[in-house]
Amino acid sequence: MFSIPAVLVVVAIALNYYFASAYRSQASRPTDVSYTYNPLAKGQPKLASNSYLRKRFPPRNLEQIGKENATMIMLVRNGELEGALSSMRSLEDRFNREYKYPWVFMNDEPFDEEFVEKTSLMASGKTYYELVPAEHWQPPPYINRTRLEENLNTSTNVLYGFSRSYRNMCHFYSGYFYKQERLLNYDWYFRVDPDVEYMCDFQYDPFQLLRENNKIYGFTIAITEFENTVPTLWQNVEAFMEKYPSLLHTNNALDFLTTHETTITHYMTFTESTSRYNLCHFWSNFEIANLNFFRSEAYETFFRHLSEAGGFHYERWGDAPVHSIGVSLLADKNQIHHFEDIGYYHAPFLACPHSEDVIASKRCICKPRDAHHDMNRTIDVNAHSCLSRWWKYGAGKSFLNEADYHRW
Repeated sequence: MFSIPAVLVVVAIALNYYFASAYRSQASRPTDVSYTYNPLAKGQPKLASNSYLRKRFPPRNLEQIGKENATMIMLVRNGELEGALSSMRSLEDRFNREYKYPWVFMNDEPFDEEFVEKTSLMASGKTYYELVPAEHWQPPPYINRTRLEENLNTSTNVLYGFSRSYRNMCHFYSGYFYKQERLLNYDWYFRVDPDVEYMCDFQYDPFQLLRENNKIYGFTIAITEFENTVPTLWQNVEAFMEKYPSLLHTNNALDFLTTHETTITHYMTFTESTSRYNLCHFWSNFEIANLNFFRSEAYETFFRHLSEAGGFHYERWGDAPVHSIGVSLLADKNQIHHFEDIGYYHAPFLACPHSEDVIASKRCICKPRDAHHDMNRTIDVNAHSCLSRWWKYGAGKSFLNEADYHRW
């Protein structure tokens, strides 16, 4: 018979051996094996709220599903992380989670660890983080710094006129974003800004739609620009047209930019223009387009002509009118597409489909005729919208996707 103390010693030795073996077994597991919590599995233990997986982030399948050579792009700073995540969540839920197109983030300063970590987790596809070269961001050598400083100090009545970085951004988006090394690998881009919202399910691939219909540029909102941001833009555009007439497309949309009759805006005028330019432009914070257009000799010559005129820095030329004038003059107007079915909100303007069938089938969360809520007050038919002018003088009014709408 063993005595009680002897039994306790044997039990202690056995327990020590058991736990030591378990520890060695646990420690010998490969570190690249992650534990996946599945709450639907039978017998699955519930993780405590303070539990941690062996690997912080289990591996995900990031391989692209969409068939086009395309990417989302965002020019953004670390301090805009919350707005970036909000926009990403909206676009991923409405479109990209079904296609897993990559995201290319650009910044004139290095991205910090938190930005990279959180945006990588929000994206369904691969993510890339690019540092914009100083020569693509700062004013070119031919810009007079003294004159620039004087204009910054005297432009307090101009929207963003006081902001040096805003002028750099407009210059970058007008002629340098498509030159970033990472984007040289792609044919198409979808521009996304922080703090925007996509109001409807896409239900199709917009890159594929543009390519299959021989389109090179797509927009949702067309509005007028503030003239005090572009006081000499049009005279420089006219100088370009006079100097390079062979670069203008024979089926261009010049009339979209230069007609002024008010019959198509219910005799209302939101912005008066003192030049031939009526100030119409496509709002470029939503832009789906072919990078090869911007890489073309025609557009590069157009941008270089405007850049050397200095208006990006001595005035406050925006990339939206520059892109819009460029594509309207240098491309076939029938290659420009209005995405009438993609609801989109960027403060303070909303674009919302007007068809009740589209709103229902695409699960839109906007109402085109709700006058009691700013976010539901669509811009499309207001006095400062240029959409009706585009329908008359641009590519007309077309609905490429109507047959594809369906209720889920």
